[in-house]
Amino acid sequence: MLAIRMQRTGRKGHAMFRMVVQDSRRTPTSGKIVAQLGSYDPHSKAVVVDKEKAQFYLDHGSQPSNRVTRLLKAEGVKLPDWVEVPANKERTVRNADKRRSTMPPAPEVPAEEAAPVEEAVPAEATPAEEETPPEEPAAEDEAKTA
Repeated sequence: MLAIRMQRTGRKGHAMFRMVVQDSRRTPTSGKIVAQLGSYDPHSKAVVVDKEKAQFYLDHGSQPSNRVTRLLKAEGVKLPDWVEVPANKERTVRNADKRRSTMPPAPEVPAEEAAPVEEAVPAEATPAEEETPPEEPAAEDEAKTA
């Protein structure tokens, strides 16, 4: 069976991919390909596809990989009914229950309404504190030391 898949090319740290038709029993890096359908640059997101060749191999039963399926669909190549289009993955968050952004908002506690604020009462109306004569412990301490 033939497979349509991506073959990595380019240098270290700057990958480029060729879209190739290859026997499914071979490894993608073996170099033994049936046809080259196009290329994909993940850095610039540039896709080049020979749509007629891709349609020919799809019509004759070549099985595209998930990534190739997405690229061909984005380029407007009509996919056969038997090709399963992969669904987009939902991103999951690790320890979502511990994250503040995923926690439900804290219930708003109504501010306890204190007693109504009493109007300012003039100082004359309040009972004045009794003035107590200051204690004189210092004098006693001086007497003991003298």
